[in-house]
Amino acid sequence: MNAAISAIARFGLAAVWLWSGTVKLLNPLDSRQAIAAYELLPGGMIDFLAVALPAVELILGLMLLIGVFLRWAAVASSIILVGFIVGVGSAWARGLSIDCGCFGGGGYDADAGPASYLTSIGRDLVFLAMAAWTAWRPFERFAVRP
Repeated sequence: MNAAISAIARFGLAAVWLWSGTVKLLNPLDSRQAIAAYELLPGGMIDFLAVALPAVELILGLMLLIGVFLRWAAVASSIILVGFIVGVGSAWARGLSIDCGCFGGGGYDADAGPASYLTSIGRDLVFLAMAAWTAWRPFERFAVRP
């Protein structure tokens, strides 16, 4: 049973990172707009993150998929996910109306409300649990270098 949970956590998180990184990399202006909407960072940092974040997401996804340094990839994933949760929570607490931009798009969204923030935070908490499980019990079968 633990092996099945570990496999689902590892490969599921890999799919999440590969999907979100690809979508963001293909639409860097949307990524920039989504990051800017949080109103947390100066312009230069926004530009850097709009390029770096999708690249990091893709690298983490590949590391998890092929099984390279699984625990490191899981810990890095956890750190990023905590940052996402804090960012969404901060936007909600400050009354911003934004779409999280988690899987592309993002930016200001007049329809954003408590339900959308709770959905984003809840989803990221599930991903965080997957990352924590992978760090604790990595699925090492089919791994190049666990």
